Amino acid sequence: MQSNLLTPMPINIRGHDVNPALVVIDVQNGFVSKGGSYDQLGIDVSRYRQAIPKMAELIALCRSAGIPIFYTQAVREKSGIDLLTNTHKILPKSREERIRKKPICVRGTWDAEIVDELKPSPEDHIVIKRRDSAFQDTEVGVWLKSIGVDILVFCGIDTSICVETSLRDAFNNGYDVILISDATASGNTKHFESSLEVVREYYGLVMDVKEFSQHLLPQKAEQRKRQ
Repeated sequence: MQSNLLTPMPINIRGHDVNPALVVIDVQNGFVSKGGSYDQLGIDVSRYRQAIPKMAELIALCRSAGIPIFYTQAVREKSGIDLLTNTHKILPKSREERIRKKPICVRGTWDAEIVDELKPSPEDHIVIKRRDSAFQDTEVGVWLKSIGVDILVFCGIDTSICVETSLRDAFNNGYDVILISDATASGNTKHFESSLEVVREYYGLVMDVKEFSQHLLPQKAEQRKRQ
């Protein structure tokens, strides 16, 4: 049986040849789209939407460079069995109230789907998650190891919650990490800036789409030579 599985094409970052994958965190209708759960709850989704064009640009760059792409999809069961309120007695008031007011991104609904502007291709991978981290009780670690990935490039939302949590877990699982600053967004500007600083100081690299694309140029030139 022929496989469509992409394996990473090495790129050079700061003098090191690395095998990257792109991780797109939680860009779903429920969080980002007009008419989605967050919008219905009165949460301002404009900052999330403003980052979508740069996310699309980054995804297109990675596809053209043969870099594997992993989308995370945060879901909840209709029954509510996996809600945080079932396992936590002490939650921040704002988070607990949001959970109790409205079921968000219920599995199988439009709310849970990845936004149309960033639809995955058949070669991409969907990681279903039920907590903030892409690594918590998911298959992503096995998948990444099976294709030899050693550095993860992060984009998506929310920068200071699921993106940063996933990035930290990636680092602690032995991956080098890059955060693409203009392809991620937070509902809180102060939290966004804090996350960039934390990543820059303690975990990995922070760069914008343009800077990241410069690391792909030698790879694309090599691909053209082979064709």
